[in-house]
Amino acid sequence: MPRFYVPAELCEVNAFSLPDATARHVQVLRCQPGELIELFNGQGLVYVAEIMSMGKKNVDVMIHDCKTVKVESSLTTTLLQSVSSSERMDMTIQKSVELGVSVIQPVLSERSSQRLGGERATKKRERWQDIAIAACEQCGRTVVPEIRPIMDLASALKDVADADLKLLMSLRRPLALNEFSQPHAVTLLIGPEGGLSASEEEQATRYGFSAFSLGPRVLRTETASLAALAAMQALWGDFRR
Repeated sequence: MPRFYVPAELCEVNAFSLPDATARHVQVLRCQPGELIELFNGQGLVYVAEIMSMGKKNVDVMIHDCKTVKVESSLTTTLLQSVSSSERMDMTIQKSVELGVSVIQPVLSERSSQRLGGERATKKRERWQDIAIAACEQCGRTVVPEIRPIMDLASALKDVADADLKLLMSLRRPLALNEFSQPHAVTLLIGPEGGLSASEEEQATRYGFSAFSLGPRVLRTETASLAALAAMQALWGDFRR
């Protein structure tokens, strides 16, 4: 059943017109009147709706049922991701959402390949949020992870100073993830293509980040994020279901 995100209040047995962007998506997929679709608004519920009519620009639906679908991870994960090149950053956002990330905080570090600010930064964040929504539609999530505004690394570290478990990927001081006790929330810091500088790693350590390694090989930034999230879900999250 096709799934669509609708950023609006939804209730059972309610007829309404889909927002323009969602209506275009429905039309692109060539859905037809009488077909059932799933709608979600990011609040944890899934609504089964029937397409009642379609015009050139509008799609009218009737909600018949709603249900709770438990697909969110029990482990809250915040990813501090250094901004990388466009395609790599897009992939990191998409796949992190599929792996159950809760919050993504893009950060600008010394070796970030993109230096974004002002309107460009705002547009990038909007694009990344759209990628997160599309990933939720595809993978069945009912809560859309927040993509926070881009911050410099120092400010981002201050923001998470009170987080419970903070991990920094580094080849310098390898630690096994299973050395940590079962956490409810994890904050993960990943560097850009060239990695974090030594001073940035030291700064993160001062804010309570523990370094760990996923093996002797050098991972690309997008691989590092996804491998670390998968490892955390396997040890502490919903991969154990």
